Amino acid sequence: MRDPYDVLGVSKSASAADIKSAFRKQAKKLHPDANKHDPKAASRFAELNAAHEILGDVEKRKAFDRGEIDAEGKPRFQGFEGFGAGPGGGFGGEGVFETFSFGPGGSQRSRGRARGGGLEDILKDVFSGARGGRSGGGFQFEDEESQPAHGGDLTATVTITLAEAAKGTTRRVQLPTGKEVEVKIPAGLAEGQQIRLKGQGVAGTRGRPGDVLITVSVAPHPLFQRDGVDLRLELPVALYEAVLGGKVRVPTLDGAVELAIPAGTNAGRTFRLKGKGFPSKATTGDLLATVRIVLPEGGDAELEELMRKWRDKRPYDPRKGMP
Repeated sequence: MRDPYDVLGVSKSASAADIKSAFRKQAKKLHPDANKHDPKAASRFAELNAAHEILGDVEKRKAFDRGEIDAEGKPRFQGFEGFGAGPGGGFGGEGVFETFSFGPGGSQRSRGRARGGGLEDILKDVFSGARGGRSGGGFQFEDEESQPAHGGDLTATVTITLAEAAKGTTRRVQLPTGKEVEVKIPAGLAEGQQIRLKGQGVAGTRGRPGDVLITVSVAPHPLFQRDGVDLRLELPVALYEAVLGGKVRVPTLDGAVELAIPAGTNAGRTFRLKGKGFPSKATTGDLLATVRIVLPEGGDAELEELMRKWRDKRPYDPRKGMP
């Protein structure tokens, strides 16, 4: 995956507000709903979400800038530090070591601190660990009773679009181990909900293996905002449509529908479109479309002249009664 700063088109010194603004701008441009005939739109949009997932999170951004995670949010390999390697290299001093424990369930790796001693001490620990099963540097042979009965759980995240969250989808998710699993995401899933894949985690020496916990994130939509099971939308309306009334097309998750705007509609008026919101187990929400009157771009001399005449002949105060 490309550098997330390049994906969002921002510099490394960009502020959180700059990153958020760049993401929203790119999301409107790259969203699959706006590029239905482009087969690569979904992958570009997924790349954009992945970049925002890192740079939009303060801690993840710091970790990426320090080189601790890569562009996909995975930890970077830091290399081997050896058995108790000291500051000057070799075997003396204090350092970090890795222990590989071999039992009936295979090998397990852990990390610890090695103190003092030279090569003789390390070899002594290695072989005494092999004989007695004690915790020491090097290779250990542990009996079955010291091994965990069940395997460990694995966690992963996946980001989907609002439309996918509403209708359900299937995704392949890569686990921290590198293994890929097929995940069926049910319709109506909320932000932050988890999907548990039983028995797909780390195998144990006895008993069942662990599970995989997939946390689902829903990417921000360029048009809709969730409000429980309802969706909210700002509906741009021309001045003459607000004054004279008319039919306007309103986007929904299922495709555009026509809405009759009555004459004399004010900005801020909200229309409720039944059953066009977000689905849940119990019901389907509504779409709440709030009118936003939009004037023509670049100004209009005739409209300005008309407004001047209106102001002089028929003035009114829309803020009457306000303190």
